[in-house]
Amino acid sequence: MLDINYIRSEPEALKTAIANKQFDPSMVDKLIMVDDERRRLIQEVEALRRQGNENIADLKGKPSDEQITRGKEIKLKLQEVEPRLAETEKQFKELMYRLPNPAATDVPVGKDESGNVEVKKWGTIPTFDFPVLPHEELAENLDLLDTKRAVRIAGSRAFFTKNDLVLLEYGLLMYALKMMIGEGYTPMTVPWMVNDEAMWGTGYFPWGKEDHYQTQDGQNLIGTSEVSLTAFRKDEVLNEKDLPMRMVGISPCYRREIGSYGKDTKGIFRVHQFNKVEQVVYTVADENETRKMHDIMLGHTEKLLQALGLPYHVLLMCTGDMGAGQRRKYDVEVWFPSQNAYRETHSNSYFNDFQSRRLNIRYKATDGTTKFVYTLNNTVIATPRILGAILENYQQADGSVKIPIILVPFVEKEVIRRV
Repeated sequence: MLDINYIRSEPEALKTAIANKQFDPSMVDKLIMVDDERRRLIQEVEALRRQGNENIADLKGKPSDEQITRGKEIKLKLQEVEPRLAETEKQFKELMYRLPNPAATDVPVGKDESGNVEVKKWGTIPTFDFPVLPHEELAENLDLLDTKRAVRIAGSRAFFTKNDLVLLEYGLLMYALKMMIGEGYTPMTVPWMVNDEAMWGTGYFPWGKEDHYQTQDGQNLIGTSEVSLTAFRKDEVLNEKDLPMRMVGISPCYRREIGSYGKDTKGIFRVHQFNKVEQVVYTVADENETRKMHDIMLGHTEKLLQALGLPYHVLLMCTGDMGAGQRRKYDVEVWFPSQNAYRETHSNSYFNDFQSRRLNIRYKATDGTTKFVYTLNNTVIATPRILGAILENYQQADGSVKIPIILVPFVEKEVIRRV
């Protein structure tokens, strides 16, 4: 949610920023019109209430006939105006929740992923002197994966991981979690089902509503522990001395993958359920400090990928390929040899106070003022997608797969072979 004072003072700049994100800029004019009417009705209601108080201010006994008549007139007017104000307040709130967050000034303007800019690259693309197999074929040959039976009992994009791939996955998740604890993050498990307030508060609603599963009780299955962690301090006032507040969550995640029909249907790249280690940070209301933290958080992802020995590059996302709430975003893409391409495995974003205004998370600053915290989040690791990259990059000519050195202790072997 944006500051209404900013919206009133910079409507044209905001409309340009919204258009750059491929949203309808006319919602700004509509919001300002509703806001003007809301303020007018607030003034009218306050004036009528003031008149009602003045009407009986000097009352010592019974009210006079004139006071009774005047009181009835004021009451009737309030009965007319107050419902209009309530309806206008509702419209105002809905429009405020639907306004996207402007991108930072250095974010490239673009309509779609073609406008993203590569800012960093690491690792050597592997070369093979044998036919490269996709991860799903490698895994099936090694008895690590079964999608056919999974689809039969659970529908599209379902999977069973088996044998050493299970150890590899949970070893990787544990390694990532311990790494973040070593970086000063508080480890947390989180609610997997949250109410609508948490989804609206983090900006996943209204824009991503169709992409989330809902229970019969009206709760929502999270697509990332970012939702639960960011909403963790909802309606609280923190102290500046406690910032930045660093949290790392580990959880299963669920996404319907609306709009991805026919895309990445093979293997374990685009699935409905997955596991993730996610970092969330509250920091002070200073964009320069936030940008420093943004890069530090990206560094955690890079540290892990380098320890895994996986080639990757980092993209600065353009305006048209960012979420509605994100102010600046990096995507990290890891090399998939079978596709001869980098594919997205991580995302790293900051929001300034866009989420904290919606969630009402504030802090008492050292200068005595109360401010909204700035929020950031970043993928540490998400499985099973990254497992596909490991299998493909570490495949051997005989169909076996070497295990990255850091994960050998979890699997207790150096190479996965068909038994």
